[in-house]
Amino acid sequence: MSESDEARASASEPIRVLIVDDHELIRRSLALALAAEPDIEVVGEASDGQEAVELADRLMPDVALMDVRMPRQDGIEATKGIKASVPSTRIIMLTVSDEEEDLFEAIKAGATGYLLKDVQINDVPAAVRGVHEGQSLINPAMAAKLISEFANMSRKEAERPPQLPVPRLTDREMEVLRLVAKGMNNREIAKQLFISENTVKNHVRNILDKLQLHSRMEAVVYAVRERMLEIT
Repeated sequence: MSESDEARASASEPIRVLIVDDHELIRRSLALALAAEPDIEVVGEASDGQEAVELADRLMPDVALMDVRMPRQDGIEATKGIKASVPSTRIIMLTVSDEEEDLFEAIKAGATGYLLKDVQINDVPAAVRGVHEGQSLINPAMAAKLISEFANMSRKEAERPPQLPVPRLTDREMEVLRLVAKGMNNREIAKQLFISENTVKNHVRNILDKLQLHSRMEAVVYAVRERMLEIT
């Protein structure tokens, strides 16, 4: 489904959300905040990663709010499982963990957003809408850590022997990808390149199609690993 098709669908159908957290109080708080939004529907709740994967496979949510630290199966492993069975589900990690390793592993697993639990509960519906529309959402402090991790990865990959040829991106697509790697959103990229936000969205969609990936941050990880990008 194209972004325009998704937009038309979302205009008539609520965004289906799965909440995953081992603390019932947090699940209830998130559910109440989201239930107040007419364009969002909470379709299920899970208390651990294993249950989350099973529910996602059955409920096909548009967005999952995912804790990192949980019993039986953690949020990162659950994210991998959900992206394998329901690739269209966008996943926001909502966690107390500000560890760089958790952030990077979550992005590699396919998460589209990473927010700390000190975020205002009233901001969660906007985050759900944002990732549903294709944005990548990362807490500003964590974005700086992610860019630092990309730089470390870039240096390490420079020492690795070349691999198979990678898909070729246009010069403009590479410009967009570099700005994504700097943590810019679509509006900021559009302003930087003097193009419209819709044009940015089209470039991002083309990048993901060519690389056969699901999220902007996955594309950055791939581009750094394959030496398409150098981040210092």
